[in-house]
Amino acid sequence: MGCGAFPRATPRWWMKRRTGGVWEDLRQCDDATEDYFKDKLRMSPRVFREIAETLSPFLQRHVTFYREPLQPDLIVAFALYRWVSGETYESGMCSFGIGRKSGLVAVRDVTSALLSAYRDKISWPTGLQKAVVLRTFADKGFPNCHGCIDCTHIFIDKPANCPGEDYYDKKRRFSVQAQVVVDLNLRVLDVFIGYPGSCHNVRIVHLSSLWARAEAGELFTGPPVMLPFGVRTNGYLLGDNGYPPSEWVVVPYGGVSQHRSEIRSDNKQKTARGAVERDFGRLKGMWRLFLRSHKTNMETLPQQFVAVCILHNILIDAGIPFDDNLLREVGPDGVRRRVDLGMHRPLRQMCMESSMRDALILRDALAERMGTQ
Repeated sequence: MGCGAFPRATPRWWMKRRTGGVWEDLRQCDDATEDYFKDKLRMSPRVFREIAETLSPFLQRHVTFYREPLQPDLIVAFALYRWVSGETYESGMCSFGIGRKSGLVAVRDVTSALLSAYRDKISWPTGLQKAVVLRTFADKGFPNCHGCIDCTHIFIDKPANCPGEDYYDKKRRFSVQAQVVVDLNLRVLDVFIGYPGSCHNVRIVHLSSLWARAEAGELFTGPPVMLPFGVRTNGYLLGDNGYPPSEWVVVPYGGVSQHRSEIRSDNKQKTARGAVERDFGRLKGMWRLFLRSHKTNMETLPQQFVAVCILHNILIDAGIPFDDNLLREVGPDGVRRRVDLGMHRPLRQMCMESSMRDALILRDALAERMGTQ
């Protein structure tokens, strides 16, 4: 009061917090809360409250004679913090004041709640969303394209009670493969995860429900589009050269000696497929547990990754921005470089059981269409 100014009721954003851990800091109501939420949970307080309220019915605990139950918002915050920070359970439990068993149960329950409450958040586009997806790809020169497909490796410690050689991938790390389909707005449309890192991309797509739906004619149901050479297509995905051509996966020409139309086609496809790498960058940069090697339960890892993909779509729909600095780290040699997103290519191609001739005609038709633009 002696300086002639009234003291602030809340601290300014540059003042360091001195409270009882991450959870107590998240509960503060001051002008630092917004930035603190984005740093620790990758979302605004408003979005966190919406998610916590939606999951609350699935996370209610019964009052017992022994202790007061954990509140749903704390349970949700701990699971999010675990996925965001990639810290061990022991480190996270110190920040939230809960025990190891409670932490394990919290992550398990929040995963299950997300899969139940937001079961339609990851879905093949229909209606207006489908029209928007098709229009954005058509603007890039790919009419009736529904998305881009690729795989990424989720790095893990050597799994217990499993054959280690199965999970040993091309880069000599233990990993699990995740196949994801995304649109140009980086929303996840389909995810399939769980097979060891040694599996080939084509084997994974054969084993996925995506393959069964595509072969049964359930995936691309819109009106066909006519392309040059009299090609009619109901829909397809863009893939890289890790996939051989198929009736519903269009891949680049590749090679050294290419015609100008082929070069133009490959460049445009590379630009469009850049959405996959940006998607994996945002997904793993936001939820860093899946960026680093970590000890995990192989039975719950697939469900946790799908839950994180759901959160990924929620944050995109909410307009939460992504900081590209999250994808750069200082290595042991002191050099700051981009992190490994686990998108290395398979050792060799395999053949899909589909009409190669029709697939090549579709690819040529797309290249011809681009050459006339």
